[in-house]
Amino acid sequence: MKDARVNNLGGLLTRTARLFPSHYAVIAEGKSWTWKEVDQRVQAMASALKNLGIEKGDRILVLSRNNLQLFESSWVSFRMGCVWVPTNFRLTPPEVAYLASSSGAKVMIYQKGFEDHAKRVLEEADSLKFLICIGDDQGDHQDYESMIESHLGQEFKDETVEYDDPLWFFYTSGTTGRPKAGVLTHGQMNFVVNNHLADLIPGTTEQDVSIAVAPLSHGAGVHMLLNVARGASLVLMPGNKLDPELFWQLVERHRVSNLFTVPTIVKMLVEHESVDRYDHSSLRYMIYAGAPMYRADQKKALEKLGQVMVQYYGMGEVTGCITYLPTEMHSLDDEDPNANIGSCGIPRTGMEIAILDSNLKSLKTGEVGEICCRGPAVCAGYHDNPDATEEAMEGGWFHTGDLGYVDERGLVYITGRSSDMYISGGANVYPREIEEVLLTHPGVSEVAVFGVPDEKWGETGVAIVVRNPHTEIADEAALYQHLDGRCARYRWPSRFFFWDTMPKSGYGKIVKKDLREMLKNQGML
Repeated sequence: MKDARVNNLGGLLTRTARLFPSHYAVIAEGKSWTWKEVDQRVQAMASALKNLGIEKGDRILVLSRNNLQLFESSWVSFRMGCVWVPTNFRLTPPEVAYLASSSGAKVMIYQKGFEDHAKRVLEEADSLKFLICIGDDQGDHQDYESMIESHLGQEFKDETVEYDDPLWFFYTSGTTGRPKAGVLTHGQMNFVVNNHLADLIPGTTEQDVSIAVAPLSHGAGVHMLLNVARGASLVLMPGNKLDPELFWQLVERHRVSNLFTVPTIVKMLVEHESVDRYDHSSLRYMIYAGAPMYRADQKKALEKLGQVMVQYYGMGEVTGCITYLPTEMHSLDDEDPNANIGSCGIPRTGMEIAILDSNLKSLKTGEVGEICCRGPAVCAGYHDNPDATEEAMEGGWFHTGDLGYVDERGLVYITGRSSDMYISGGANVYPREIEEVLLTHPGVSEVAVFGVPDEKWGETGVAIVVRNPHTEIADEAALYQHLDGRCARYRWPSRFFFWDTMPKSGYGKIVKKDLREMLKNQGML
């Protein structure tokens, strides 16, 4: 697709600033900035970086908690034709240094408090030329606010871009090995914005308000783009840890209408007592992705919030654009055919899905195989990793690594990760099916099932359980009794481990390989 010029994605901010100059763009920690103010600040920073010699194609690494500057850094990168490389602030200095080196970052923008990370990046990333600090005008670095102040009023002309020009290195954690950078392009992301607006938050206008509860460095950053495109304000939650009460306070205060989150955070929000103390009637779309939501948790959310739930299934390499389950395809009633229990929905607008076997043969309705997709939302491959790109794109399809099937209506069902599935006594076992049953026990709050080596059966399952302290006791005997008649015996976990909390990744996901390692380190396996 060479020489196919497209709109620079940064133009979304410019257009919104012209249409709604006095409307609030960003609200954070008691402060607010209009679209005009944000646009002027972005132009100033782009001008400052250009004066430093930063050019189209250069990588800009950003390490910060959610704040105005992190928000702005994306639009600065886009308008310059540079590549935005945001990182999760929960990463360690060596992990951030690896992202800097592997991306070839020329600039690092970091928030005060992450000096150790910046030092490590400076030591290990040969490509790095400039350090820019948010919140500190001292030390051996550029100061973000001073750079803006000295360039305010300077107009910046957006860089001309083509369809395949890189926009964003979207690092995926993966299940093994080092993180890989999916290359998101200007052309791809122009499609994604329109796709998300059509499928996830239709009817959004400048009168809407979104709230970010997850780092903008990942899926929440993609969701941010949609709201900018429509002029909807963005509320940024303060702090390092989710505060459910503060969340509901902000929803009421700002009349929040949409948000992107993950099932674990939805669960925390709707199970917290504060959900009943604040007015959340303004909510129209609570979008959840990142992992399937268990039916018990889904019902709780529907009970508390009404029909506002929107599910989508995808991954960073396809920016979430595989399937979606809109509000009208959710139901609290298990007997309602429109409840679509266990489904992650229908193919996204403009995307194609296939269930393939190991020979890339398309399987029949109801048969389990690998979920694959193709269409304009698929990334351009992995940065500097042709082998991984070739493997992921084999046969012209993007291979998700997820197992599932399609029913007679065309709805997709995920049975688990191909890496999650284990074989016990010659039988395939899909942990998600067991987890769903265990979560229907009132004493179970969270659960993770995975396979471990076993001398007799080859592999057997173990379950880590977090109890619900407010209901009946869930011990091993009670859970086996609960499984009896609900789940075939060959799929039962051989052991249960009861933990106070379930460790999660920086993006709120349960990472089973980490749980397995923790059990090994504790001498439990």
